[in-house]
Amino acid sequence: MKFLTFVDIHEDMAVLKELVRRAAQPDVDFVVCAGDFTTFGRGIIRFLKEFEKAGKKLYLIPGNHEEREGLLDIVAEFPNAVNLHKNAVNIGSYVFLGYGGGGFAQEDPQFRKLAREWYGKYKGQKIVLVTHGPPFGTTLDLLGNKHVGNIDYRQWIERLQPKLVIAGHLHETAGATDIIGKTRVVNPGWEGAVIELK
Repeated sequence: MKFLTFVDIHEDMAVLKELVRRAAQPDVDFVVCAGDFTTFGRGIIRFLKEFEKAGKKLYLIPGNHEEREGLLDIVAEFPNAVNLHKNAVNIGSYVFLGYGGGGFAQEDPQFRKLAREWYGKYKGQKIVLVTHGPPFGTTLDLLGNKHVGNIDYRQWIERLQPKLVIAGHLHETAGATDIIGKTRVVNPGWEGAVIELK
């Protein structure tokens, strides 16, 4: 299966229209957004309306720009949109796990609690983890000479070895990829990337 993934478009309409055009192509099965698709919530309805035109499922998590309480409730009104935050969705032979918001914290007790539950349920399965902030100690979280990513994400990835991790938040590392053990880690950036999973 092939899917389009992107992050950090921050209400840019030209970028949004190009992503919708790409998503509508027959080789794309669905779309994954790793957050920051608005500017502090502004433009959320326009974003969702545009993506309905692609006619594909859109799985999304909030970024730090979508953390306002209740903001993502509107997602339920759009037939093709699915809020993946703190949820698990089976797509083909894969389990997609989503955890959004934040991006600046290097530790996250809420994620640790949820991650223990996920570990018990999904260990041994083919997993794609979608977070807004990057895991610690990769090319995705390197600002200058300092790693600023999330240590809890990193530890969970090392332990469970998902097939793929999608993250963003740091505009400076858009397009960066890395490997943690056997796990491919990708920041698709605002221009997006089409990923194939077998």
